[in-house]
Order: sequence, then C-alpha cells, then structure tokens
Amino acid sequence: MTLLVVGSDRVDAGKTTFSTGLVARTTAVGFKPRAGNDYWYHHDDYRSAIEQGGIYGKDARRLAKASPGSLDPADINPVHRLWRPADGSGLLGQEGREFLLDRAGEQYILNAQADLPDSAREHLPLSDAVVVDSVGQLNQVMERAHVPALTALGQSIEATDRAVVESYSDVARPVQGIDPDAVAVVDPGRARIFDGSRFIKACSVASGAEGSFHGQLEERVSSVIDLADPVDTVTLPPLTSEQRHDSDTVATEYGDAYDALLAVADEW
Repeated sequence: MTLLVVGSDRVDAGKTTFSTGLVARTTAVGFKPRAGNDYWYHHDDYRSAIEQGGIYGKDARRLAKASPGSLDPADINPVHRLWRPADGSGLLGQEGREFLLDRAGEQYILNAQADLPDSAREHLPLSDAVVVDSVGQLNQVMERAHVPALTALGQSIEATDRAVVESYSDVARPVQGIDPDAVAVVDPGRARIFDGSRFIKACSVASGAEGSFHGQLEERVSSVIDLADPVDTVTLPPLTSEQRHDSDTVATEYGDAYDALLAVADEW
C-alpha cells in the first residue's frame, strides 16, 4: 500500500503533520523524496543537521522518527536543497533567495555564485562536491545525481509493504514511477481524498501544460485537482503545537480523514 500526501499551498499546508499521523496510524514507513529549507529562517534545523554531518529538514526528521525502526532522515529524503535570503533572483530565478547547495544521495552540488557559510564547509563532506555556475550545468548534474537518487527511492517505496510519501511545496508528484493507492490533498482545515490511479492520470494530463521547473517536470496540485474530483472531503480539526508534534495524537485527531483515505486505498 502506497499513500501520497500533497498540499495545495506552497507552505504550511499541514502535509507533515498529516503524514506523521498517518505513519503512526498505519505503521508505515514515511518518505520525503525532495525537500528544502532556509539557512536563515530554519537555522535551528540547519545547525542540527550539519552538526550530524548532513543536511536535511525537520519534515524528514519528523517522518523518520514516526516511522518504525531506526531510520536516518537522509534514508527517506535523498534530495535536499539549502536556500538563503538574497537580493535579486539568484541563479535559479527565485526572487529574494538564492540556492546554496543540494544534496542528492551522497553527492553535494554547490552554487558557485553563492557564498557558502563557513559552518557548512566545516561540517559537510564537500571535498568531492560538484560546483555549478549556470542553470544548464545544474540541469546536467540533476540528470546524473538527482534522478538516480530519486529513482532508487522510488524502487524502495515500491518494495515497502506500507509507505506514506509526502510531497514538498505544492508539487503533485514528488517522484516519478510510483502508483499510489490513494492520495490526500491537505489544506488547513481539510483533506480531500482522491483515488490514486485517477490522480496520477490527472498528473500526466497536467504535465503537458506545466513545463520545466528547475530541470524537472513538476505538476502543481492546483492544476491536477482541476482535472479530477475528490472521492471525499474531510474536515481536519485545528491542533496545538504540542498535539502536532505527537504522531499518536495526530493519528487520533485525524482519524476520520485516515479512515476515508484507507477506504479509498481499499485497506482496513
């Protein structure tokens, strides 16, 4: 069984809270194929990760903690991007911020146009890092490093008996090649439940009109849900910060939404 969790808002949709509770409810392994965080705005998360000799975000850490066994966040999150606020648009055209580095599997990719923090150079294994100074170079490296890392993760997801896959930003399909049994589109206050095969078919239709985004073809959730109707819509109650960080509590509070999702997946 593979369950996909996506959000229609770029930030703060509630995907990770929903995903960790779903992992607790189903005893599934949680996966976060791609993620990113900001050196300035998520500095505590940045410091925590690099002092362990890696780079990942709190979403991957929370999912790994909620999953059975002893998983490292990098085990479930093969591709991570680190940003920093900046004047202008930077290498990737993102207004107000610049990309510092990527981790793709064990390979690091550095932006030659950015000033990397000393702490990153001190703690991260960057001796074999690839340095890029154009979008074209980055796209070539993504073909060599990002795509194989995500392909390998997709194979792990397919081989996992119960998997919960959390997307990032408002991207509808975070990794190619997986066939979710059911999909939850999470917004503040609600979860819309979709049949997995219909959702993926809508992704394929939407991809024809979306175009390239930083070297990868990515369908936005808003475009996909215009092409498919939800099977069910369930209200999500507001949770306190303490409740959100306790996956067992989330599993209870969001029980109705999980029941609806598992019914579409034809499980339990």
